[in-house]
Amino acid sequence: QVQLVESGGGTAQPGGSLRLSCLASGFALEYYTIGWFRQAPGKEREGVSCIHRNFSTYYADSVKGRFTVSRDNAKNTVYLQMESLKPEDTAVYYCASKSFSPSIDPRHYDYWGQGTQVTVSS
Repeated sequence: QVQLVESGGGTAQPGGSLRLSCLASGFALEYYTIGWFRQAPGKEREGVSCIHRNFSTYYADSVKGRFTVSRDNAKNTVYLQMESLKPEDTAVYYCASKSFSPSIDPRHYDYWGQGTQVTVSS
């Protein structure tokens, strides 16, 4: 059974940091592109970042320079390190998997986690 489970969400102050984890089970994450997405209340789900099986990474302009995606294939886990957080980063964050080419378009992804809430507030 393919499953993705996010963790690490919580509340941070503006300028703070959080690290999200995406643990995969039922498949070997190393063969797939893993993406991070977020959805704020009343807004569409948007792509944040992704990491290809070859470790190449991609970021939305809104997070470039602040967020870093990485993967640990031995742990079957992908991480999203978020720095210099802003109130507009507040959202539910999801990880998802897809085959083949990298993309941060959520329509291209097959399996999704349940999401973890990130709130940035003073």
